[in-house]
Amino acid sequence: MRYFIFIFCLFFVLANCNSTTNGENSGENTEQAEQRNNLKEKADSALVFCKRKGLNTDFCILIDMSIHSGRYRLFVWDFKKGSVIHKSLCCHGYGKKSTESKPVFSNVEGSYCTSLGRYKIGARSYSQWGINVHYKMHGYDKTNNNAFKRWVVLHSHTPVPSKEIYPSHLPLGWSQGCPVIDDASMTVLDKKFKKAAKPALLWIYN
Repeated sequence: MRYFIFIFCLFFVLANCNSTTNGENSGENTEQAEQRNNLKEKADSALVFCKRKGLNTDFCILIDMSIHSGRYRLFVWDFKKGSVIHKSLCCHGYGKKSTESKPVFSNVEGSYCTSLGRYKIGARSYSQWGINVHYKMHGYDKTNNNAFKRWVVLHSHTPVPSKEIYPSHLPLGWSQGCPVIDDASMTVLDKKFKKAAKPALLWIYN
């Protein structure tokens, strides 16, 4: 009798463990699927915009500022493949009342804030930061049309990690409103921009 009770208890414990594990995996898969669907929806909209504006229709850059700063939130989307081909961490501006966990957005000169909206990637130029390359950014929307005169550019900064650091956040102070990424990712983007026949779209949203 004791043997059967032992077997029953062991079966019950193993069944509960398996159920919990499956539940955890299911939650992770659901989160990943939701992010993938959100990116696909944004990318579809971006492609329509790129065609209308005569921008690059091979790839675009999507930056989701609603994602924790310690996780990847910059995504290079390949329109042909319909998928992400590169992703990285991305700093947000430290201006106004921005915190490590919650950026404040602004289009005002001197605000040192990130500006939401769609940008055309412009000329390649020298940067004193990272790999010493930056790209001009030209805002299309009312929320970011001051980007060029605010000196908001895409560049890297050597201390930015190339891997996720969650649950830690990226520290404030590395960006005055620019999308700032790690050196390796900037090298990847620099190669793509130099090969591209048309300017690429960069879209920052929340």
